[in-house]
Amino acid sequence: MTQVAKLALEDGTVFTGEAFGASGEIDGEVVFNTSMTGYQEILTDPSYCGQIVTMTYPEIGNYGVNQEDVESGKPHLSGFIVRENSRIASNFRSQGSLEDYLKQHNIIALEGIDTRALVRRIRTQGALKGVLSTEDLDDASLVEKARNSEGLVGRDLVKEVIPEESCQWEEALSEWAKLPDEAPGGGDVSYHIVALDFGMKWNIARHLKELGCQVTIVPGTATAEQVMALKPDGVFLSNGPGDPEPLDYAIKTISELVPQVPIFGICLGHQLLSLACGAKTFKLKFGHRGANQPVQNLDAGTVEITAQNHGFAVEEESLPDHLEITHRNLNDDTIAGVRHKEHNAFGVQYHPESSSGPHDSRYLFQQFYDNIAASKAS
Repeated sequence: MTQVAKLALEDGTVFTGEAFGASGEIDGEVVFNTSMTGYQEILTDPSYCGQIVTMTYPEIGNYGVNQEDVESGKPHLSGFIVRENSRIASNFRSQGSLEDYLKQHNIIALEGIDTRALVRRIRTQGALKGVLSTEDLDDASLVEKARNSEGLVGRDLVKEVIPEESCQWEEALSEWAKLPDEAPGGGDVSYHIVALDFGMKWNIARHLKELGCQVTIVPGTATAEQVMALKPDGVFLSNGPGDPEPLDYAIKTISELVPQVPIFGICLGHQLLSLACGAKTFKLKFGHRGANQPVQNLDAGTVEITAQNHGFAVEEESLPDHLEITHRNLNDDTIAGVRHKEHNAFGVQYHPESSSGPHDSRYLFQQFYDNIAASKAS
C-alpha cells in the first residue's frame, strides 16, 4: 500500500504525493539539483545538511546504489523529492535499491508531485523553507510549521557534520573515477596536506591522496596552532553546509594560517578563505546546484563545465585589494574563484573532485600541489 506524504512551503503552497523511504516529519530549506545522475553522491554530500533536495531529472533510482560512490558515511540531507522513484535498479554495480537505502538511513522521500512546478516556484521566489511529512497531513498546520522553521541563515550547520577526531586518509581514486589514459597526478615528493573538514566529500580526500601526498583530516573546529603543530606543507579547506558567516572559529583559524602555509579551498572553504581575507558573503536567491554549471577561467580564457552545490557566494563589492578574481560563474556572473595576491592561497566556488560531475576542473588539485612545491623551493 502507498503512503501519502505532503510538502508544505512557507509561501502557502502544498504538494501531495506518495512517500518512499522513511516515515515521519522533517523541515528544511527546499532546493533543487539539475543533475541527471549522481543522486547517491548528492544524498551523502554533507553540504546538503538542513536541506530538502528536489531532483529536476524525472526518474531517479534507476541504477540503484552501491558502497563505492558514497561521499560520506551516511546521508546528511533532511529530505528527498523526485518525480518518479524507479522500482527497477539496473546496473552491474548496483548493490541495492534507492528506496531501501533511504529507509536504512531514515530519510523521508516524496514522489509523484509536479517537480517542474516546484522548481519554477523556487526559481521565482528563491529557496523556501518547507516541511515534509507523512504524519501531519493538514495543509494549514504544515504551512505554519514551515513558516516557523529555523532556516539556514545564521546557523552553524558545520558542527552537525564534522568528524569528532582527526584521522589519516589512505584511499586514492577508484578505477571508476579515472579517465582513460589519464596521467597520475602529483610529483616525486609526498607532501603533507592537512585538510580542515567542514563537511568534506570523500572524493576530495581521494584526489589529495592521488597526488601522492600524506593526508591528515582534522575537524573544522581545529585552531591554527593545532594545524601548524602537524607540520603541514599545505592546508586544504573543505566544502560544507550552510551560511559561512557564523563560523567565527574557522575564519579566525584561516586568517592565521594564510601567511604561514599554501592553502586551497573548495566551496565553503573558498567562502571562508574570502571572509578570512576581509570579504563578505551573501545568500543567493536559489543557489547553484547541479553538474552542468559553466565557469570561465579568467587566467586561461577557457570555460569549464563544473559541478556546484552552494547557496551563498562571495560579494564582489566587498573584495579587498589583496584578493583577485580568477573564475566567474557564466550563468549569473558571480565570483567562482579567488586568489590572494600576497600569499599562497586560492579557492573556487565549485567542486573539481567531479563526484559526480565533469572532470574539467581536476587540474586544480595539481595546481595546489605545484603551489606547495613552489613554496618549498622559494
